[in-house]
Amino acid sequence: MQLIPRYLVTNRINIVADVAGFITEYRPVYNRQIQLYKGVDNVVEFKVVNADQKAVDISTYTPKVYGFGEDKTMLIEKNGIISTTKGVFTVTITENDLLNIKQQYIGYNILLQNDDNKVLTYAHSNFDNDATMYINARTMPGPMTTYAVTQFSETSVNSDVWASESITAQPAINGNEALHTAAIYTDGYVGDVTVQATLDNQVSDGTTWATVSTLTFTGSETQPTPVNFNGVFSYLRFKTDADPANKITKVLVRN
Repeated sequence: MQLIPRYLVTNRINIVADVAGFITEYRPVYNRQIQLYKGVDNVVEFKVVNADQKAVDISTYTPKVYGFGEDKTMLIEKNGIISTTKGVFTVTITENDLLNIKQQYIGYNILLQNDDNKVLTYAHSNFDNDATMYINARTMPGPMTTYAVTQFSETSVNSDVWASESITAQPAINGNEALHTAAIYTDGYVGDVTVQATLDNQVSDGTTWATVSTLTFTGSETQPTPVNFNGVFSYLRFKTDADPANKITKVLVRN
């Protein structure tokens, strides 16, 4: 029998707050990289200390955590919940917060904010706030990437039939009960939208498409219209019997 220990511990990070001037000794404090896992809620606990490693009273502040991607785009913005323990607050980064963020390293900053001012916290006692989070998508793999279908073209001159570009149905990763979900976003579209699929290995002008599902629109729809269907296909496409220009804004598909 193999005995494999697993650890259930509090994910706590110490950070330094310059709420009163202090002399730096240019020594690192605690700058441990935070691991965030896609597919679950992540609770991270922070402890705010001064240069002497003593907890700081943050009861009059609202802690704010900001996460930034490589292109400086803000990916995470969360308020912390102050604990009854002096200087401690927690931040919950939910499964949904990370849903559309790919696996990557991101930088983060923490501010303590109240009505009077904003206090920047530091990962080092040399006033460095270059701290990082790693968003891990391997441990709890989430749903597959959503495809966006936005382009339709008439199948032939004056045919009054329009078809979208074809997208992969990812047959290699789907079992015999493969579930596909699509959401059709319309703006006054009147007509049918047909979901079509093929088993051909490559799409060409001679590809045979089979009808999987047909939805009828009256033009009064104000919400995206979903459709679910099962099957292991090579490619999918969407066909309309009315001009979709400016009427079908997009079709989102997840295999």
